[in-house]
Amino acid sequence: MSATSMSPLSPMRTGMRPTLWTKGDWNALFGFGTNILVNMLVLTGLLQFVLKMPSEIVFGRILPAVGLMMFLSTAYYAYLGYQLAKKTGRDDVCALPSGISVPHMFVVVFVIMLPIGAASGDPVQGWEAGLVWVFFQSFILMIGGFVAPYIRKITPRAALLGTLAGVSVAFISMRPAFEIFTTPVIGLTCFAVIMVSWFGGVKYPKGIPAGLIAIAVGMIIAWGSNLFGLNYGGMSVAKVGDAFANFGFSIPLPAFDHVFHGFNYLGVILVTAIPFGIYDLVEAMDNVESAEAAGDHYPTTRVLTADGVISLIGCLMGNPFINAVYIGHPGWKSMGGRIGYSAATGLMVIVLSWFGIIALLLALIPVVAISPILLYIGMLIGAQAFQTTPSRHAPAVILALTPHLAAWAKLLIDNSLGMAGTSAHAIGMDKLGAVGVLYHGLEVMGGGAILVGLVLGAIAVFVIDRKFTQAAAFALAGAVLTFFGFMHGETVGIAVTPGVSLAYVVVAGFLLVCARYAEVEALPPAEIEAEPAPAE
Repeated sequence: MSATSMSPLSPMRTGMRPTLWTKGDWNALFGFGTNILVNMLVLTGLLQFVLKMPSEIVFGRILPAVGLMMFLSTAYYAYLGYQLAKKTGRDDVCALPSGISVPHMFVVVFVIMLPIGAASGDPVQGWEAGLVWVFFQSFILMIGGFVAPYIRKITPRAALLGTLAGVSVAFISMRPAFEIFTTPVIGLTCFAVIMVSWFGGVKYPKGIPAGLIAIAVGMIIAWGSNLFGLNYGGMSVAKVGDAFANFGFSIPLPAFDHVFHGFNYLGVILVTAIPFGIYDLVEAMDNVESAEAAGDHYPTTRVLTADGVISLIGCLMGNPFINAVYIGHPGWKSMGGRIGYSAATGLMVIVLSWFGIIALLLALIPVVAISPILLYIGMLIGAQAFQTTPSRHAPAVILALTPHLAAWAKLLIDNSLGMAGTSAHAIGMDKLGAVGVLYHGLEVMGGGAILVGLVLGAIAVFVIDRKFTQAAAFALAGAVLTFFGFMHGETVGIAVTPGVSLAYVVVAGFLLVCARYAEVEALPPAEIEAEPAPAE
């Protein structure tokens, strides 16, 4: 089933009691569950091996709090899905997926927790700074939830879904694709298992989910290769034995004292907390828009407020990672996911995080066997931006993609040069430019990429539709956001990139002149398409 195809809608039935579990929920549970599992495996690796966080903090404090937050989130969105199905009388409603915000996971680790932990010589202080970061982001989400519906109303769908597709291509699809080809014997094989089922319609015996078969195949290849000394996937019995040391039962405990200790780093934290709070607002709007394009309308204010409240609860219990509605709703819906898969995933996370099972799974499953599922979701969301918007807006979708590619390329360059003990600025822009690396352009265009993509995409949509006044309004909004560092900059401030801000003002003026004086060629009748309407 494609990203945009829908199950036949049930007739409206008064007093309908929605089904809590369907056959398709098994597929969605395994697909979404493995997505969450991958994120938790990565998160645990970052805490243990990058931040050097003590095991008692990782498995005794942080992961139990993560489990509680994600259980509250998935249970709440299952409830919203139930209410929507009951209200509409439909049996194809899919609950919103949610969990740890993956971009934020890397940002809080590498921008907040790692530098502060390294400077203080104490990784626990880095953890405390991360808690304060989430504390402020939670309130930004709660307050912003009342503004977001208006922003969503005036912003074209192609801009919202285009910038979301940029996140999907650059930060969801690329890494799994690279992992697949790093160990292709496992990666490509598992990808084929998933492709023929989820895109090709092949049904496996006894209805076994494709994701489960893919992971089983990956484990068989990885562990079987050890018999021949090939060691595909890096699995070993010794790692499994070591993992049992982290078994136990830990429940989340209040971490109020750690949160307040983190306020010592407030100045450093606010520089990133404010722009990424805005990122959260836009990302949540994008993902709610994505769900609506797939037929399920959820109230943006309730979604954002819930993310803020749930993140705050997690923070106060020791979780330095923020909750977010996930990209990927159309994917889980196309697999047959409805309501139950969301709540079941929350229960799964509780078991994994409170009993220390994550460490064992890290030692048993080759990550490359799970990577194809993430690549599938990335493909589906990238395609949705084109499939659910008028074809004439396709150039705007491409434009909205580009800032994320810039941010992704800059991240790779920064990480590579950092490992070599240098930086782009130390090497020099001229030397990098001489070999075709326009680093400064990547830096400026990729700063605040999700907002840049949204603004550029909206300008392009309104220009394509000959609505130059609305395009000028978005250009002026871009000028203001850029002036204060929310776009095209690394930090919040005054006149962060004044040249770019001035450029947006000039563009806005030019568009207003076009709106008033230009002779404009009308759109050909064949190109005047109605916006695809969400199913009600």
